[in-house]
Amino acid sequence: MSGHIVVKVSAIDTISPVVKQFTLEPCDRALPRFSAGSHVVVSMPGQDRWYRNAYSLLGDPADTSCYRIAVRRQEASRGGSRFMHEDVAVGDHLSISPPSNFFLPRWNARHHILIAGGIGITPFLAYLHEFERQGASHELHYSFREDTTGGFSLELQQRLGSSLHCYQGARPDFHRILADRPLGTHVYICGPQGMIDAVTRAAKDMDWADTRVHYEAFAAPESGTPFVARLAASGIDVTVDDETSLLEALEAQGVEVPNLCRGGVCGQCKTAVAEGRVEHRDAFLDDEERKRHDCIMPCVSRSLTDTLVLDL
Repeated sequence: MSGHIVVKVSAIDTISPVVKQFTLEPCDRALPRFSAGSHVVVSMPGQDRWYRNAYSLLGDPADTSCYRIAVRRQEASRGGSRFMHEDVAVGDHLSISPPSNFFLPRWNARHHILIAGGIGITPFLAYLHEFERQGASHELHYSFREDTTGGFSLELQQRLGSSLHCYQGARPDFHRILADRPLGTHVYICGPQGMIDAVTRAAKDMDWADTRVHYEAFAAPESGTPFVARLAASGIDVTVDDETSLLEALEAQGVEVPNLCRGGVCGQCKTAVAEGRVEHRDAFLDDEERKRHDCIMPCVSRSLTDTLVLDL
């Protein structure tokens, strides 16, 4: 991974039975500054391959003495979150990418509405530091199940008071949250895709401009049917099994593909397709690009055909 940073795990805190918070300190050089909404990609050595997952930085952006991330153990983990929960201990070293940000607050907004579902609270924890520092008007709507990610709620209640609205085991009424808001109000969503879809539909129903609606839709690669990726330039065949993403399979063969989010959002890994049909799973390409089947986001998307020929 280009520009990687080696960090030491200096603390691990259990937030809930399925969420742990990791504090990462620098080893050989100062940590880069980051902005609210940033994430890093953590590289984790598995038994037979590397896992690379993106996690939001949840600490104060003004404090670069350490980074903090929170990892929810996924029930259907491909290995990354399970590795973080079971194999990482205080004192261990990890390799991370420099911070990247596709989810910045709009600083020209008059008021910020944050809507978080479960572990989607993490980027907003960094937002809150900046909002408090700059005196920005804001409110947070936090939906969670107590036995999973509600561990942040007590801290938030003490910090935000009446600006925090918690929904334990219940879905908020998004139409009510967005109703009668003055122009200049922006809404930010981070959580399950169903929540993102529901909020964006509510905003559209109420004629909110798309430029006032922001969301982070990181999605871990999901399993699928195995296929073969053929590299057009060399004729090399790369086997992609059911649990490995195309990007991970290419990296395992030493094929470097630029990437940042590894969740189908940033577009950095967009790769040309010479032959075959693509099962698009990203949130970057538009409908016309998807119909052409001439490019793929290998971090999350897969092939509908037995063989996919890549222009690599």
